[in-house]
Amino acid sequence: MSAADVAVRPICKESVHWQGRCSGESILIYLTVDGAVTPMRVLESDSIASVKMRIQSCKGIERKKHKLVYGGRELARKDALIKDYGVTDGNVLHLVLRLSDMIFILVRTTCGKEFEFQIDRHRNVGYLKQRIKRKGKGFIDLESQEFFCGGEELDDQRLFRDLCKTDDGVIQLVVQKSAKVKATSVHKDLELSVVADACVAGETPNIPPGVDFWLEPVFVNPKVSFFPLLWDMLGSTFDGLKKGNQPMRSSEGTGGTYFMQDSAGMEYVSVFKPIDEEPMAVNNPQGLPVSSNGEGLKRGTKVGEGAVREVAAYILDHPKSGPRWLTGEPIGFAGVPPTVMVQCLHQAFNHPHGFDCSSKHSKLGSLQMFMNNDGNCEDLGPGAFSVEEVHKITVLDLRMANADRHAGNILFRKEESGNTLLVPIDHGYCLPEKFEDCTFDWLYWPQARHPYSRETVDYIKSLDAEKDIELLNYYGWDVPVECAQTLRISTMLLKKGVERGLSPYDIGSIMCRENLNKESVIEEIICEAQESFLPGMGESLFLQSVSRIMDSHLDKLSK
Repeated sequence: MSAADVAVRPICKESVHWQGRCSGESILIYLTVDGAVTPMRVLESDSIASVKMRIQSCKGIERKKHKLVYGGRELARKDALIKDYGVTDGNVLHLVLRLSDMIFILVRTTCGKEFEFQIDRHRNVGYLKQRIKRKGKGFIDLESQEFFCGGEELDDQRLFRDLCKTDDGVIQLVVQKSAKVKATSVHKDLELSVVADACVAGETPNIPPGVDFWLEPVFVNPKVSFFPLLWDMLGSTFDGLKKGNQPMRSSEGTGGTYFMQDSAGMEYVSVFKPIDEEPMAVNNPQGLPVSSNGEGLKRGTKVGEGAVREVAAYILDHPKSGPRWLTGEPIGFAGVPPTVMVQCLHQAFNHPHGFDCSSKHSKLGSLQMFMNNDGNCEDLGPGAFSVEEVHKITVLDLRMANADRHAGNILFRKEESGNTLLVPIDHGYCLPEKFEDCTFDWLYWPQARHPYSRETVDYIKSLDAEKDIELLNYYGWDVPVECAQTLRISTMLLKKGVERGLSPYDIGSIMCRENLNKESVIEEIICEAQESFLPGMGESLFLQSVSRIMDSHLDKLSK
């Protein structure tokens, strides 16, 4: 027998009952695969075909797709009796499945659990769900689970043979959150990923009993997929929590920021920021008062929206070579660390009213990859940084209308080549509803007065605010009208500015106030456009008015 014919498939330890009267001819045999044993009562006068038929009806394994082996010999003759092969009471028969008819499935969850399955390609989606449920022992909630393949929702009766067309099909099932499953073709394999139902702030995860922590990504759109780098970050973070390495709260900043450790407890792998611990939020650990009107520390922002903006900054930091979904590059032009929305449960977070390991104490927030660094830009003078490194930060801040860019939230890392790489972090106050609090520390750095390079100008020209808004909606953020308008106007200003050869300093000076009480140029432009705005005029006409007035200001500046 070829080793390729043997498929490892654990059999549940449950009896395959004999339907009929037990006579003196009945014997008890055992079916085994890879050490898993199933007892089965048969008659000595049963044919091999009838035994296989009962295995099919009770175990769901099509009789044409498996072999019975006893004493190194295949029970191949269908019409032969079981006793003809010398099988007697208490004997063990090996159940061998035809590998070519099996689909291998690896179920991997974000909390580190892994399950392996082998399923006949002639089985349906409903059968797979039940296998997962039995093996998961309640870990996975199947009640809300739906399967998707190429955007098409699959019902429980859909056969896997219709989904996997190759002879040696493999399905990789990645459990992101017990909700929905999306399937896409990956070369010869079929890849299924379980993704979450629409999840909003306040929705709690289904945490299995007996655990003292939890971590899972939050998805709104089941079509969204993660890069391997993000899965690695989630897995490493979970492994650290599993090993008992507690989140370490930062003593800096105005909100709750937690450094998450790896399994060895030797390195940080991610940074978690719960929305309920943001500045002026209800569980803020720094003693800041709760916002009386919902507005955040920066004008035009709301308490509890910082995590969404952190994720938005990463999503809109497109790679230089093109959109992330096309290029596959996880790191964008400005180098914003990979960031996702997650639910996380741990007693080390701030729980002023007490803690118990239940869903009600799970926290929603942003999880950002920890970037190894040699400090932040407050530790060095700006002269240590190259023009291009500073310019990439300026592009991000200008288009996102960042209301909180200071030297302390730009990290630097010295590379072996001698170059110093800048890494922007802390984007919870980007895309505000208005420009009042836009601040850029780099505005006073000498690099900001240099014009953008041709390569950077080309990148800026490729930006499209409308596509960016669509992208944010795709990822689940229903961008408020005011924030969308900010992105449209800031992108407009950046593109018009570089067309005229303006430097980051020139453009940034238009966006930032000289002092608290004097409106910025961009605010004056918007105010002038609003004064000419008539009732019934749409957003498009308003933006046309902004564009016209902006052109007039920029033309004067560039002369």
